[in-house]
Amino acid sequence: MPVTIQQLTQYLDGTLRVQEISDYCPNGLQVEGQAEVNRIVTGVTASQALIDAAIDARADAILVHHGYFWKGESQPITGMKKRRIASLLHNDISLLAYHLPLDVHPEYGNNRQLAKLLGIEHVKALSQVKPVGVVMEGEFAAPISGAKLQQQLANKLARDVLMECPQDKIIKRVAWCTGGGQGFIEQAVNAGVDAFITGEVSEQTIHTAREMEVGFFAAGHHATERYGVKALGEHLQGEFDLDVRFIDIPNPA
Repeated sequence: MPVTIQQLTQYLDGTLRVQEISDYCPNGLQVEGQAEVNRIVTGVTASQALIDAAIDARADAILVHHGYFWKGESQPITGMKKRRIASLLHNDISLLAYHLPLDVHPEYGNNRQLAKLLGIEHVKALSQVKPVGVVMEGEFAAPISGAKLQQQLANKLARDVLMECPQDKIIKRVAWCTGGGQGFIEQAVNAGVDAFITGEVSEQTIHTAREMEVGFFAAGHHATERYGVKALGEHLQGEFDLDVRFIDIPNPA
C-alpha cells in the first residue's frame, strides 16, 4: 500500500524525534521526488553507487544515514554533488537522511543495533555525553578477552578490526559510539569501562588508549553504521507494507 512522501517524512521525523536534536545537516526529506512511495532502498550513505542501485531497483525513495548539505561543505551544486542530485531528480527519487537522530534512537539507532549484534546487555546512555544516546555503555554476559572481542567484531562486521589492547585483557563493561566516535574515548574511560568500541581511529586515540589503559577497537565507520538504517527500513516495511530493500555499498573506511 503506497504512502505519500509527506506522510513518510512526517512519520520518520516523529519517530526519530528530529526536532529535539541539533545536528550538522538537515534531517528528513532532503530531495523531493514523486508523490507516492511504494519501494524504498535503504543504505548507509547516499553515494552515486547507492543511487544507481536504487534506480536499477526502481525505488521511489532512498533512506540513508549520511545524506547531503553538511555544515561547512561547499554550497554550489556542481561536480559530484550535481551528478548525484541530477540522478535523483531525473528519476523522480526522493532522498531522506537521518544522521544523529538515527545514531541515538533507543530502538532503531546505530548504537542500539550494534549492541544487539554483539550481545551487549544492560544498555544505557553514557549520561555526560549529549545528545543522549550518542555514546552507550553496557556489559557482556560473560567476560571476554581483548583477542576474542576483536575476533567477534571482525566476524560480525565482516571486516578487519584495529585493536589497541592486550590480547589477554579481560573485558566486561564496554562503551561504544558507532561511526566517527573516537573523540569520546576519554568520557568512556572516565565512566569506568574496560573497553571502547567505535568506527574510526585518530592518531591521538592510540596514545589515549595506552595511557588511560583502556581497550580500544576501531571497527569501521561504515561497518558499525549499517544496522540502524537497515532496522528502520524493516520497521517501515511492517508499518506501511512497503517494499524495502537494504543495499550495502562496500566501504573499507
